[in-house]
Amino acid sequence: MNVPASERITKVAIYIRVSTTYQIDKDSLPMQRKDLVAYCSLILGTDNYEIFEDAGYSGKNTDRPAFQETMTRIRVGEFTHVLVWKIDRISRNLLDFAEMYEELQSLRVTFVSKNEQFDTSTAIGEAMLKIILVFAELERNMTSERVTATMIARANNGQWNGGRIPYGYDYDPDTDTFSIREGEAAVCRILKDDYIKNKSTLHTTNLLNDSGFKHRSGADWSTTTVWKIISSPFYAGIYRYNRYKGTENRTVNPEDEWVMVPDHHPAIFTMDEYETMTAIRTGNMRNFNAPGKQIRTANIHIFSGIAYCGKCGKRMTSTPGKKQSDGYRASVYTCPGRKSSTCDNPAVNDIVIGEFAINYILNMLNAKKKFSSIDTPEDLQKSLLTGSSFYEIDHIEQDGLNDFFNLLSRYKSDDSYVFSVKKPRKKKASISPELSSLRKDKEKQERALKRLQDLYLYSDNPISEKDYILRKREITMRIEDINNQM
Repeated sequence: MNVPASERITKVAIYIRVSTTYQIDKDSLPMQRKDLVAYCSLILGTDNYEIFEDAGYSGKNTDRPAFQETMTRIRVGEFTHVLVWKIDRISRNLLDFAEMYEELQSLRVTFVSKNEQFDTSTAIGEAMLKIILVFAELERNMTSERVTATMIARANNGQWNGGRIPYGYDYDPDTDTFSIREGEAAVCRILKDDYIKNKSTLHTTNLLNDSGFKHRSGADWSTTTVWKIISSPFYAGIYRYNRYKGTENRTVNPEDEWVMVPDHHPAIFTMDEYETMTAIRTGNMRNFNAPGKQIRTANIHIFSGIAYCGKCGKRMTSTPGKKQSDGYRASVYTCPGRKSSTCDNPAVNDIVIGEFAINYILNMLNAKKKFSSIDTPEDLQKSLLTGSSFYEIDHIEQDGLNDFFNLLSRYKSDDSYVFSVKKPRKKKASISPELSSLRKDKEKQERALKRLQDLYLYSDNPISEKDYILRKREITMRIEDINNQM
């Protein structure tokens, strides 16, 4: 059980960060460390502190090991103060900082910035802190705009802006020119001929693998790697840049903003061949996975991606079930652990899940309507598990139940759909800080996995397939580890 902040002995978490190796080698970290230790002793009046260092990490987000460790230990009540040299040492991103600062406030942990001298216990001090952070983010965004403009200017001049060298090509950085790698180019031509003939990335993938061809990384071919080659104008001698906006949650820029440089390098496909493949992809929506395009499928699995195994926490796989006499084919959801005999949770179809989900949602709505008569999370659980659909359910996971109890307590009245944040109707139920931290970490890892897939599939300058496989495996293992801890 966490000890209230007022009863804890003062202990300071000193967090320091620099962005570059140059700063590390100079004296930025030692300077920050010396100043903050002195400030801790002279101003805060304590020598009870611990130092957390992130050397060589950018402030554009909070994905830094020492920072994450700091926050984890703050959540379990180990520190009463967070001391930084400047607020941009935490983050230059306003949303990241605001989220962190709101969490510190809820934990009754004091945030102190040595250089800005902010007293965040006052309204003006808190406002000034946020204003400074706005300008820090503005500076970062302006720098990003200048870099983007420079990169676009380079692309317009035909200069390569870096990234993974496309399969089938070599690049000479001294002359800034591309040349065809004949062995790989021959595979590209086989790929192109088969795709034009059979109009199927799966057929082409199987042909390449059955013929013993390997990708540059030594891995087998996949429909994704085939799709990247048939969809890229690079193989028709065209250098395309600025197709996407940003690196996170990317959207496609309007075509008039794309940089397209024809005859930039030797072509492996003719323009007619490239246009033919483009027409096939456009007509065959099953193989056209570009952002914003709908994918048609014979079987729609409603709960795919959101159904998790109740025993081991793994995301369940979905497959079509047997066709019934009336022609309906239910989806079947199975724990992937059954294949390796690590989990014995039985499969379930969407008829059972659908009935359960709909009745549970109805019970949630009914609980809101009569929440004024619900005094505890236990009373809420009884209301949510009303009905024959839940006769085998023993209980609702406690922290999830408390989360919903706290959410309902924020409404003004039973018939209101407006939050009353300042004056909650009920006392909050206790939620495990460790579980809350795990949930946030899991969401962050899932977002990182989505960004990695977008970077690999759709970027003009994608990462290598080897790096993609390694990083994907690392993130996936992290998510599985979090599921096990939850």
